[in-house]
Amino acid sequence: MGLKSHPLDFYQPNIVSTFSIHTLGCGSAKPTLRHQPSSTVIDYRGNLFMIDCGEGAQLAFQRHKLKFSRLGHIFLTHLHGDHVLGLPGMISTLGLGGAGGKMVIHTFEDGAKILGDIFSFFARDLPFKLEFNIIKPEEAVILETDSFHIRTIPLAHRIPTVGYVFEEKSKPRHIIRDMVDFHKVPFSMINRIKAGEDFTRPDGIVIPNKVLTADPSPCLSYAHIGDTAYIPGIAEKIGPVDLLYHETTYLNCHKAEAKNRAHSTAQQAATVARDAGAKALLTGHYSSRYKNDEDFRKEALEVFPNVILNREGLVTHLD
Repeated sequence: MGLKSHPLDFYQPNIVSTFSIHTLGCGSAKPTLRHQPSSTVIDYRGNLFMIDCGEGAQLAFQRHKLKFSRLGHIFLTHLHGDHVLGLPGMISTLGLGGAGGKMVIHTFEDGAKILGDIFSFFARDLPFKLEFNIIKPEEAVILETDSFHIRTIPLAHRIPTVGYVFEEKSKPRHIIRDMVDFHKVPFSMINRIKAGEDFTRPDGIVIPNKVLTADPSPCLSYAHIGDTAYIPGIAEKIGPVDLLYHETTYLNCHKAEAKNRAHSTAQQAATVARDAGAKALLTGHYSSRYKNDEDFRKEALEVFPNVILNREGLVTHLD
């Protein structure tokens, strides 16, 4: 399995992917003409999950040809403006679409209060149900579905901040159709066989599961570690993932400033990727002082071999 990344302007829409990462914005707090504020969308089997919603996110969302109707959850890492100020416009636009259903915003208690007040003025009478799921800066599973779960990891920033880890659950084994037909396995047994059960024929002969099935597809995972100072012990909390986004606000020549501002360098992000056992590192949250983004990739490559240079419009497929 290898990660595949495509800039949106060269992105081939016929690529079939069940788990992809869309970069809407990868700049930091000070606006530039090269980068949008922070926002990322995870597309998992057609269901969309947004992490942070900086200014301009709704326009970037449309450039990616993503469907508003499939967005059901927005996860905020923290309450700095470059990560949340696109939300009023996003929610208002969703309201104008007239679709029903439910939108859940995962944020801290202060965020729910502040955003609730804003929405009550700028986004009245929404046609969908808007809910807040109150999170805390702690390790916890905050959302679980039949296919995956999402957990938080506390980070070290100037205000309460979390990272998010998206992890698929164990998948069923693949049926070998010819063998199932040969041994006349009844349809009612298929799900049990996929779950790992052996099959006992009417004559008493046991057919081992490994004869009837093949290994399941690997479980995919994505970790999003936004604004944070370098945390040496965070790698074990993240664990091995297919793709790690870790902020790379500064280069190593400004390591002291990164520490003072509670951010990380590209070298530090690469160290986390290496120690966590990630398959690839995705850079981002670039400081406006730097003019050549390639320098972030070069610095990270000194520590970790598989670095993807992030940019607006990038789509990274995990499968």
